[in-house]
Amino acid sequence: MSLPGDPEDMLIDEACRELRLPAFRERFIDLAATARREQATYKQFLLGMLQAEQFGRDLRRQQRLLRLARFPMPKRLEDFDFAKNPNVTPEVVADLKSPTWVRKGRPLVLIGDSGTGKSHLLIGIGIGTAIAETGLSVRYTTTSALVNELAEADANRRLSSVIARYSKIDLLCLDEFGYLNLGRKGAKLLFQIFTEREERKATAVATNSPFTEWDKTFGDARLCAAIADRITFRCTLIQTGTDSYRYQTTQESLFPTAD
Repeated sequence: MSLPGDPEDMLIDEACRELRLPAFRERFIDLAATARREQATYKQFLLGMLQAEQFGRDLRRQQRLLRLARFPMPKRLEDFDFAKNPNVTPEVVADLKSPTWVRKGRPLVLIGDSGTGKSHLLIGIGIGTAIAETGLSVRYTTTSALVNELAEADANRRLSSVIARYSKIDLLCLDEFGYLNLGRKGAKLLFQIFTEREERKATAVATNSPFTEWDKTFGDARLCAAIADRITFRCTLIQTGTDSYRYQTTQESLFPTAD
């Protein structure tokens, strides 16, 4: 093993800093010792170092994408209780873990009452976290927060740049879609986002309102129809039902079933 302050180690450390190879710099002493112990060839040692750096870069990129996604809380598919909500099948959700539908720009619509797991799915399945971990860019936001951001950008004459930024995101996750009345102006701003992303980038929405009630949110029948058309064309639809998972959990904690 190299001793602390070894001149070669110090030169390698300095070179790794300049070349921006953090994993290489962190592991070269341990990997060199392993290679010597196992009598690895120079090529095998070099391959091990390159793989360590590649793994480190992939991990840092995943972490960066997850930060940029701005998920409000950690949710994973493995934590979703399918037994509590038979409306959601593991097979359909498993298909969404693949990034194929995102790369094809296909929409996803989650419809169900409050507490049925829409947000959990939106964040945790192949939708949010799993897709971000494949290396694709994801952005989570509530619909009202997005409309407010667009309205502020419009007032400050930055609307085109904000829309351009959202048009580049591989998967846009819109939660609480249809919860609040957006008004005609808000609906128009949101419509521009859908138009820019149509059939190019994937959009996933979670809503507690059936399609027939969306006109109340947008306040304009034609605009509502145009938005619905863009969201539902070639979409995957998951109906999470009406039985609140949170209510069931609360009831079970307050009134446990006797053995």
